[in-house]
Parts: sequence; C-alpha cells; structure tokens
Amino acid sequence: MCAIVVDHILVSESVGVGRLSAHHPAGWPWLLAVRALTMGMATHATFGGGCFWCIEAPFKELAGVESAVSGYAGGDTPDPSYKDVCSGETGHAEVVQVEYDPDVISYGDLLEVFVTVHDPTQLNRQGPDVGSQYRSAIFTHDDDQQDAAEAFIAELDASDAYDDEIVTEVEPLETFYQAEEHHQDYYEKNPSQAYCSMHIPPKLDKVREKFADRLREQPVH
Repeated sequence: MCAIVVDHILVSESVGVGRLSAHHPAGWPWLLAVRALTMGMATHATFGGGCFWCIEAPFKELAGVESAVSGYAGGDTPDPSYKDVCSGETGHAEVVQVEYDPDVISYGDLLEVFVTVHDPTQLNRQGPDVGSQYRSAIFTHDDDQQDAAEAFIAELDASDAYDDEIVTEVEPLETFYQAEEHHQDYYEKNPSQAYCSMHIPPKLDKVREKFADRLREQPVH
C-alpha cells in the first residue's frame, strides 16, 4: 500500500499484483521476476535519478508509457515544495512516477531505461546537481516490484558493468507528492533552456538508440 498526493489530495493506491512464489529457485534471474509483473496489475513505477526534468523526458519516449509525472518521494516533510526539497532538509528525492501499460512495456524494461538515463554509481548527486534530493533511488509499489528491483540491481552490480559500486536505493514508496505544475513536461515546454538543452538530449539519444524497438510511434520530443 502506498499513497499518492495529487494537487494536495492524498489518495491511497493499492497495486494488487499476485506475490511471486517464495519458493522459486535461489538465483532465479531477475528477468523472470519482472516477467511475472507484466502479467499483473502494477501500472505505476517511481524512479529518482537526478533532476526530474532529465528522466521525465526519456520515459515519455516509450510505447506503453501513459504518463510521466515529476514529484517528490522518500522524505518526512508533508507536501513539500520544490524550494523545500532543494534545501536538502526534507529527505525527499526528486522523482518521476511512470504510469505504464504492462501489456506493452514491462517493469524490467523500465528498470533498464532507468539505469541508462542516469549514473547509478553517483552518491547523492547526478552530474552538476549535488545533494541527497538527486540520489539514485527506486521506490517500489508492491512486494513484486521490490523483489524485481533488488534482484536487478544485484545482478547489475555483479556484472561489473560499472567501475564503481552501484549506490541505487531500493525502498517501498510511502507517499508520492506531485511537483508544481511548471515542473511538469518541463523539457517539452523549455527545450531551449540552457540546462535542458545541455543535459537532456544526450539521454534521449541513448534511449532512442538502445530501445529503438520500444519507442512510441509518435515522438513526444
């Protein structure tokens, strides 16, 4: 059970995916776990990977992603503002909550995109953005997502794909607070803004190259 705050209204969300068997063989590949999710009803996934403008845009390139909403999660301060979160004192991370159709794109696909569009080895920062609000984090909506995300990160870490240790946090989502309206669809509204034009196009290029077969037919950007 988690909660979502949209326009200052607290809404409970229960994502009723059948729990994976506790008796599956040890060492089961994470991919089998995430395939189980595609047959369930989990339609939200929440990720923190630096500035939310920078991960919202790449996720919206994907077929099956119905929305990507910027917001805050993982902290203790109720209904924080952007200024509050930027102070580093609320405990929240900037995140993007993705609503997706599991019949079109899997949770495993989203995990792969997530680690493609940010560096999961950077602790409490992403590029020029420094602070715990920019930490690498996966906020899970149910036990199945928790199992799948933990297995994915463990396997990625063991693969030596990165020179440094992966620092991505995986924890259950308690409350998602939607960010202010001017932060939504920020890149679409401000493609020429200096920060956006420098940092977001390279992430879009990576997604378009690596996930060419999973892009939506009508590009957003």
